[in-house]
Order: sequence, then structure tokens, then C-alpha cells
Amino acid sequence: MKTIALIEKGKDGTFGVYTPNIETTLIGEGATVAEAKADFKNSVEEVLAAYRESGEPLPEELQNIEFEYKYDVASIFDYFDFINITKFAKRAGINAALMRQYKSCGTYISEAQASKIEKALHAIGKELSAVSL
Repeated sequence: MKTIALIEKGKDGTFGVYTPNIETTLIGEGATVAEAKADFKNSVEEVLAAYRESGEPLPEELQNIEFEYKYDVASIFDYFDFINITKFAKRAGINAALMRQYKSCGTYISEAQASKIEKALHAIGKELSAVSL
């Protein structure tokens, strides 16, 4: 079963991962997105191991579970920290200062702005996947 794992930056500056679409509590936390994802994966393994050890049947929602990670803006730029925010903002058609505020998680982001960011990320991904060396 494929489900969404949301990655968000908290007000305290740490990152969290959680699954809003299933009943089983699966969470991860860390100082970085990479740490939060590692903690999340560990949490999943612990839950699955607990079911195996107890002999209880595994809930259907956990059988063959896979995750589609979705990021908030602050999390995506933490995880892919090699992306230059100023240059990315220019490419996406967003004011660089505002983009830095989005990255720091201090500013509300509209759906239109989020769409611009997502489109720019996808365009970069498409360009990169076409590269040959």
C-alpha cells in the first residue's frame, strides 16, 4: 500500500515526518530532514517488528507499505541544500527575499507560489534527468 509521508519544519526548527492517511502512528523527528526521514524509517521498522514479535496480524494498511514523501518548502530546501535559493527564486519567478522567508518557514505561502516552486523543481528535475555524461 502506498501512502503519503508529510515532511514539515516545526516552529522549533526541527523537522518531522508523519502519515496523515493511515490510523497507525508512524512518525520521525530530527534536526534535519535526513535525520527525520531516518528516524521515520526506524519507526516503521519498529512497528513492523512489534507486530511480528507479538504474532498479531499486520493491519492491511501496513502490508507492503510504501511512502510518497511530500515536503513543505522549508523541508525541501533543507533536504536538497545544494540548491542556491537566490538563483532558484529567479528561475521560479519569485522574489529572492520572499523565497528565503519561505525557506526559513516564517511566512505563509499561497497555493500559487507553492505551484511556482513545484513547477520550477520539476523543470529542473526534467533537465537533470536528460543529462548525459
